[in-house]
Amino acid sequence: MGKVTGFLEIDRQEARYQPASDRIRHYREFTLPLSDAEVAGQAARCMDCGIPFCHGPQGCPVNNQIPDWNDLVYADDWEEASRNLHSTNNFPEFTGRICPAPCEEACTLNLENVPVAIKTVEQAIADKAWANGWIVPEPAAAKSGSRVAVVGSGPAGLAAAQQLARAGHEVHVYEREPRAGGLLRYGIPDFKMEKRHIDRRVEQMEAEGVTFHYGVNVGVTLPVSELTDGYDAVLFAGGAEKPRDPQLPGQDLQGVHYAMPFLVQQNRRVGFENAIPEARVEATAKHVVVIGGGDTASDCVGTSFRQGAIVVTQLDIRPTPPKVEDKLLTWPYWPTKFRTSSSQAEGAEREFAAVTLGIEGKNGKVVGVRCARADAKRQPIPGSEFLIKADLVFIALGFSGPRIDGLVEQSGVALDKRGNVLADESSYVTSNPKVFAAGDMRRGQSLVVWAIREGRQAAAAIDTFLTGSTKLPR
Repeated sequence: MGKVTGFLEIDRQEARYQPASDRIRHYREFTLPLSDAEVAGQAARCMDCGIPFCHGPQGCPVNNQIPDWNDLVYADDWEEASRNLHSTNNFPEFTGRICPAPCEEACTLNLENVPVAIKTVEQAIADKAWANGWIVPEPAAAKSGSRVAVVGSGPAGLAAAQQLARAGHEVHVYEREPRAGGLLRYGIPDFKMEKRHIDRRVEQMEAEGVTFHYGVNVGVTLPVSELTDGYDAVLFAGGAEKPRDPQLPGQDLQGVHYAMPFLVQQNRRVGFENAIPEARVEATAKHVVVIGGGDTASDCVGTSFRQGAIVVTQLDIRPTPPKVEDKLLTWPYWPTKFRTSSSQAEGAEREFAAVTLGIEGKNGKVVGVRCARADAKRQPIPGSEFLIKADLVFIALGFSGPRIDGLVEQSGVALDKRGNVLADESSYVTSNPKVFAAGDMRRGQSLVVWAIREGRQAAAAIDTFLTGSTKLPR
């Protein structure tokens, strides 16, 4: 815990943002960090709550020891706080930026709607650790003689690769794209997380012995059999890339796109990747409609504003959530309540209880989105139809699982009833005893913090498979 009476004396304070009028002019991060003294004050608010729900399974999937490093920051021992934080989380600078912070919802102080600013403290610890040179390569003291292939370099693949390399295994990461990071690099906009954070982790991992192979699409340009025959174990960590198809009338019109290709394309531009195979999609001077209410939809909103959209409207089939949840019904779990992302705060028009009926077009091009109000069963209410002008429409309804063609199909591993790769949360092994699966490819679309957890746990399972035991934490 921090200061005994800190939660009574110090108000909750979060990092501030640049004004929306300024931040939509660039793609850089726009958070204005707190001073060390302010961060220490927020850490001091951590109370002696008895049962710290913040780092239980409902609060933090990687089991960050939040009260411990809050107390260390309050005591001005930032370096030990960094060691503690990294003992459970390989990449706290990622989660400190893009995790939605279920730990704060689980905080005991959230019963009074003033939780400890855990996410702010976490990011501050990680950033200070990098600034002071405390984060260095940690190569294994001895090699095991085993070789492991990791397919995919998203958060699950990176976490697993780093853990396995530190256990002494020879690790090779195969990535389809020109650079590492997966969804972290190509799906999440730079204004939420700049890619330099990924680059320096890759440099650390390379110094620890991890070898990255870029531009290799396993199952397409490289047969899966080359990995299963050439390595002692293979981990599938390719993510959930198959978008949910709403099968809307008119979704084949020019100007209608799935969300992720749009975000990937913009991230390639920001990252100065010249090879962009798709035709350029631009929101400049357009009326944009985003169908969906999640994080990917919000990222489309922010990206559209930065490209110069005139109006951005976001459609959400859910009813308008309550401003404040009923704590007795939801705490310490993640509640449904009205939330406004930084992108939505930049000027988005939000339509709740809106069912998308179809997309209207003229001469093959989109001109509008036809909607209706939703009833309690999310069905259209007769007579409530309305039309929203649109020059550009993004479908952002989440992902239904991994792509089957290529890697999954060629490997022949079994799938569960949802279409994900079948593997349990203990052994992480698939129907092929040499092949393991972790992250969104196994559990379905989820949060970055769950991907890191699964990568770490899969690494421990693979280490046990190869050596008979493991010292890697789960």
